[in-house]
Amino acid sequence: MCGIISYIGKQEALPILLDGLYRLEYRGYDSAGVAVIGADGNVGHVRAVGKVDELSSLLNTKPVLGFVGIAHTRWATHGAPSVANAHPHTDCKNSVFVAHNGIIENHRYLRSALEREGHTFVSETDSEVLTHLIERSLTAGGKTGTLEDAVSEALRHVEGTYGIAVVSKSHPERLVVVRKSSPLLLGIGEGEFFAASDSSALLRHTRRIVHLDDNELAVLTPDGYEVCNMRRKPIIKQIEFLTGSLEDIEKSGYEHFMEKEIHEAPDVLRNAMRGRMLHEEGTAKLSALDASVEKLSHINRIIFLSQGTSYYAGLVGTYMMEELSGIPAEVLYASEFRYAPPPLNEQTLVVAISQSGETADTLEAIREAKRHHVPTLAIVNVVGSSIAREAGMGIYNYAGPEIGVASTKAFISQLAVLSLVAVWFGRQRALSMSRGKEILEELQQLPHKAEKILSAAPHIHTLADEYASYDNFFFLGRKYNWPVALEGALKLKEISYAHAEGYAAGEMKHGPIALITSAMPSVVIAPRDSVYEKSVSIIHELKARGGNVFAVATEGDTEIASIADRVVYIPQTLEILSPILTVIPLQLFAYFIAKKRGCDIDKPRNLAKSVTVE
Repeated sequence: MCGIISYIGKQEALPILLDGLYRLEYRGYDSAGVAVIGADGNVGHVRAVGKVDELSSLLNTKPVLGFVGIAHTRWATHGAPSVANAHPHTDCKNSVFVAHNGIIENHRYLRSALEREGHTFVSETDSEVLTHLIERSLTAGGKTGTLEDAVSEALRHVEGTYGIAVVSKSHPERLVVVRKSSPLLLGIGEGEFFAASDSSALLRHTRRIVHLDDNELAVLTPDGYEVCNMRRKPIIKQIEFLTGSLEDIEKSGYEHFMEKEIHEAPDVLRNAMRGRMLHEEGTAKLSALDASVEKLSHINRIIFLSQGTSYYAGLVGTYMMEELSGIPAEVLYASEFRYAPPPLNEQTLVVAISQSGETADTLEAIREAKRHHVPTLAIVNVVGSSIAREAGMGIYNYAGPEIGVASTKAFISQLAVLSLVAVWFGRQRALSMSRGKEILEELQQLPHKAEKILSAAPHIHTLADEYASYDNFFFLGRKYNWPVALEGALKLKEISYAHAEGYAAGEMKHGPIALITSAMPSVVIAPRDSVYEKSVSIIHELKARGGNVFAVATEGDTEIASIADRVVYIPQTLEILSPILTVIPLQLFAYFIAKKRGCDIDKPRNLAKSVTVE
């Protein structure tokens, strides 16, 4: 993995491909490359290690011309970052060029077999076997063989996952793309066509798209496109329309996308709630759930499946669900659920949470749940994504594109949606109308309260600069704010490369407190809630051992101000909704520390925005 953009049409391909690569940068990568086929069959094949700017500089010295091409940003899975390992790959004859996202699981076997046949490999990647397999199939097909036939035949031998784009010298007016468990979508223009792994690469060029499903192959020519299955049976696909604007994927005056996205929290909350509240009834209006009331009335267990930041959102969701509905809930890593699913039955609801809707482990976990014939629900941000299409029911976040690799606004949106889901289930059970109304009314106040926290960004910036030289941190919270502590630690790790550990505050006495010194600050989340006194107690314990405490507290709290070294305040809110507010200062804290340390905030090292391989 990580990003693919390809083009065929009447314009020079290179500017379109480079623009697409820049749009895909946020997904994370370590190298990039292009292959453009000219009308005479000559190929411009250029690759570079590092940023797309490095590739662009090379292309300035030797531009490549042509109306069909493929481009790729690579995030290393097999083989270190190098020019030889960068995509697109080619075959022994330099005739076939392939950009590949995914993992070829039987690549060692295929490589050995191809080498015995005389094929020569130049990279360490699993992807290169695809070029040699397609070359072999093209040769066997002779002059009458088509590129799509060769690709289809080659893939019969492949085990694993792939989203691929293929061009060939011998078929200069053809672009073939195939999807299996790695996202690909077509862009439909006027006399030109695109294929990409992410819609952000298409927004500048077209709004009309076609989502490919697994085991579908598309042939693109300057005259049109055709989609078929791997047996070459044509498939009629529905054209969909991209929402959003180019402004959504621009920085809009902010220095970094992450900063912009943190400041979008108020609007994100409004979008998550818009049209989803029935105030007079004290419940949520969620069409996916409303359409399945009878089926969901029998649910007696809920399992949230997710990874990374979405896992911590799911952990908050378990607290919300159990408090409001009384339904036992748990959150599991999707990557573990796949291989060791707990006992499941039709009274279990499995809920997948994913910003991108393409997280490979979560997608496969939903498929595993469906094999057990349990109802499935997806909470995703990207409309039309694989997880959204795979699940039986879906709720969109409507948070808009999230470009920064470290998730911020999507997490806040997930918490808002989860609170609505919990209210919906609660009102179907024993939650009173008055309690439901109370929660909905407070939810409506959160955008304004988020704005108030964001107005304190300069103060948080000043405090963060004081802590930027520290290399080790604890993040501590209780109950609803334990998951926020975990998320705060993750944010700091992701973008500043400081070591940070998130703990339930009650765990400190059971070992971690041995690490407390003045050189290891603790970030303690301590709003006025049902566990407030316990939070005050842990701050006293940390200070008694020489600890340095940065606290997140409720406005007007003079007690914590008197014992903590530094304090950031949030407005008073309901305990159940407090994570939506307490996480914002932690996001800003991490952002400003990373900025002070000179880190690449939007594209942290070794990280990808959407993890589409297992």
